[in-house]
Amino acid sequence: MKNNNTQNHIKITALYERLSIGDERNRQNGEDSNSIQSQKIQLEQYAKQHNFTNIRHYTDDDESGRFFDRTGYTRMMEDVENGKIGIVIMKDLTRWGRDHIQVGIAMETFRVNGVRFIAVNNSIDSINPESLEFAPFINIMSEWYAKDASKKIRSVFKAKGMSGKRIGSMPPYGYTKCPDTKDLLIIDEPAAEVVKRIYAYCMEGLSPYQICKILTSEKVPIPAYYQALQGYGLWKNREVKDPYAWNSGTICGILEKQEYCGNTVNFKTRKHLKDKKSHYVDPSQWSIFENTHAPIIDRETYNNVQRIRANNKRRRPNGYGYVHPLSGLLFCKDC
Repeated sequence: MKNNNTQNHIKITALYERLSIGDERNRQNGEDSNSIQSQKIQLEQYAKQHNFTNIRHYTDDDESGRFFDRTGYTRMMEDVENGKIGIVIMKDLTRWGRDHIQVGIAMETFRVNGVRFIAVNNSIDSINPESLEFAPFINIMSEWYAKDASKKIRSVFKAKGMSGKRIGSMPPYGYTKCPDTKDLLIIDEPAAEVVKRIYAYCMEGLSPYQICKILTSEKVPIPAYYQALQGYGLWKNREVKDPYAWNSGTICGILEKQEYCGNTVNFKTRKHLKDKKSHYVDPSQWSIFENTHAPIIDRETYNNVQRIRANNKRRRPNGYGYVHPLSGLLFCKDC
């Protein structure tokens, strides 16, 4: 046992800290602090009291415990598997994660690599097997807490969406958020003019590909770049490599959005508790509320464009070529 402890002390003593948004909210409400700084101080004191040396911090700030591809956690587990770490210390098991299966897999990885694990607040130390008996129950309760919190958030989210308020975080291109009422969309005139042109081109019989060529040749900023210039959007802190390269997918998306005729459309996507990605749901499950904001496109034009595009998809599935301006508006009486 003495040789094992000596070996562990030569290796890294990993101190793992994690802070999620919920923890920060609790701290502001006056509850026990889970701040990164607080965790670091507690773990460093514990390591010092127990003569653990060669400490190194592995930290994930503002990261949910539901996911295990966190930067600091991933780096720590790589060091574990590479034999660099002898001891891992955390404040409690909730810092580890809120998925008992993933936590169980990680605990087995520790065992295989001879890593001693300590959860200070849970009085768990893998050198004492009896202390591990309640770890699975703590992990299951932790996962239940995450599911319960997610359920409550979804409930609030759904109530807001069903009331007709917009729940999307980003306004569609052509709109911006009202400074006084952020749930309300107001028209962004320069971008709205581009949207009107796109609909007009479609009514004239131009395909999305042809519309792209026109906007690109005129160096009209694409939506991502335009919104970044306004100080918001997913690309505001990222480089847009080609800010004027429009593509057919963007044009098609603009031509399909009901928001442009004044509708609010909620619940287009859905996220699973353990999945970061949004998944599109069937349009029949969308919640649509009419006349919630000023329209950019009148309903007659919007409906005509939908008929034109539905007809074009059958005749020109690749989006190329020319369509007669009356396509989708006039129909053969026999057909």
